[in-house]
Amino acid sequence: MARMFGTDGVRGVANRDLDCYLAFKLGQAGAYVLSKGKKRPKILIGKDTRLSGDMLEAALIAGICSAGADALVVGVMPTAAIAYLTRYYGVDAGVVISASHNPMEYNGIKFFDGNGYKLPDKMEDEIEAIIKGQEQVDIPAPVGDEIGRKVPVPNALQDYVNFLKSTIDVDLSGLKLVVDCANGAAYKVAPMVFSQLGAEVKVINDNPNGVNINYNCGSTHPEGLQRFVIEAGADVGLAFDGDADRLIAVDEKGQLVDGDQIMVICALDMKERGVLKHNTVVATVMSNIGFDIALKKAGCNFIKTKVGDRYVLEEMLQGGYNIGGEQSGHIIFLDYSTTGDGILTALQLLSVMKRNNRRMSELASVMQRFPQVLVNAKVSPEKKDSYMDDPIISEEISRIEAKFKGAGRVLIRPSGTEPLIRVMIEGADHKEIEDSASRLARLIEERLS
Repeated sequence: MARMFGTDGVRGVANRDLDCYLAFKLGQAGAYVLSKGKKRPKILIGKDTRLSGDMLEAALIAGICSAGADALVVGVMPTAAIAYLTRYYGVDAGVVISASHNPMEYNGIKFFDGNGYKLPDKMEDEIEAIIKGQEQVDIPAPVGDEIGRKVPVPNALQDYVNFLKSTIDVDLSGLKLVVDCANGAAYKVAPMVFSQLGAEVKVINDNPNGVNINYNCGSTHPEGLQRFVIEAGADVGLAFDGDADRLIAVDEKGQLVDGDQIMVICALDMKERGVLKHNTVVATVMSNIGFDIALKKAGCNFIKTKVGDRYVLEEMLQGGYNIGGEQSGHIIFLDYSTTGDGILTALQLLSVMKRNNRRMSELASVMQRFPQVLVNAKVSPEKKDSYMDDPIISEEISRIEAKFKGAGRVLIRPSGTEPLIRVMIEGADHKEIEDSASRLARLIEERLS
C-alpha cells in the first residue's frame, strides 16, 4: 500500500483522494500523536483560499476536538505563518490545509510540531499507522466538558505581520513594488507588510474566489507580473504561490529572478556582513550550474541534497547552516523561520537592494543562469532505478558530460510516483543540450522499456 504522507504532507484531489473522513481521521490521530500525555492540548489551524478549504477545515477541527484537543483557528494564512505562530503562541502543534502551488482541485494537510518544524517521517508514519489500523491505540474519546473547543484567534494576522517586519533593519521607502498574490494565502498579509514598511505597492491577483488560486498567476505563472512590472515602471515584482512559501522575483526590466539567484544574492550579502554560517549555502541537485559557479567565484561553499525542502532543512540543521532552498523559490532563512517563507524571503531580498542601493538586475547579474532542458523517458516500473546499471546509458552520460568540460551537466532522476526517468541537461548552448537530452531520453526508453 502506498504511503499516505508524501514529501509535503497528505495531498490529493479534494473530496476524492483527500475527503472529509480522511481529514477527520488525520485530525484525530494527529492530535493524539502530537500531544501525547497532555491534558487539553492546543493545535493551531490555517488554510489557503481553495474552495475545499472550509470543508476540510470543518472535518479536521471535528477530529481534533473529538480527541480532546482545542482547535485554534486563524483562517487564511501562509504556511510559514502557521509554523511561526505555533512557536509564538506556545501551542502543541500546527496544521496547514493547502496544496501550495498545485491547481485548485487539489488540497493537502500538513503538520508542524510544537517547534514549528515539519514532522519527521517516523512521526508521520505513526499517524498513518493509526489511521490504517496498523497500530492499535486508545485515542481519547472525551465527553462533557472535556471535548475540545474551536477557538478563533483574532490577532494572528497582525502578530505575523509584526514578526515579518522585525526580520529586516531597513525601511522600504522609495521602492515601487508589484506584488502577485496568486489569489492565495498572501493576499492580505503581503500588501500589509510591504506598505507598512514604506514601499509603494501595486497588488495583482489578490481577489480569491476559491477557484482562481494559482490560475495563470503567482510564482508558477509569472508572465503577467513580468509585463505589469514594465508597464508600471516598478523596481521589483514579487510573485508568491498559493500558500506563499515560495518567491519568484522580477527585476525592473521584466526579467525573472529565480530561487537560485535569490539565494546567491542573499548569501553574498550575508557573507559580506559576516552572518553566513560556515560560509555555506544548501540547495538541491536541481539548482542551476550557474548557482555553483557564482558561489565558487565568491568563495562560498555549497552542499546539494535530494529534491525537496525537507532534505534541505535536514542538512541545514545537521550542519548548522542558515540559508538554503530550491530553485522554485522555496528558501529557508533558519535565523528567522523553520520553513520556507515567500514574504520573509522577499524582505531579505529587498533589504539587500536598499542597503546596497542597487537595482535588482544588477544584483541578479552576479549569477548567470545556464539553459536547462528536462525530458521524461517512459520506462518499465521495475527498471526505473537501474539506469546506471546499463553500461551503454552510463557511457552516453559520461560522453555528454565530457563535452561540457565543467560548463554543463547531466542529471538523471527517477520519478517518485510515475514510471518515468527525468533527464535534465544544462549547458551554455540551448540547442545542443536540447538535442542531447532528447537523444539520451530515447536511449533510456530503448534500453529500459
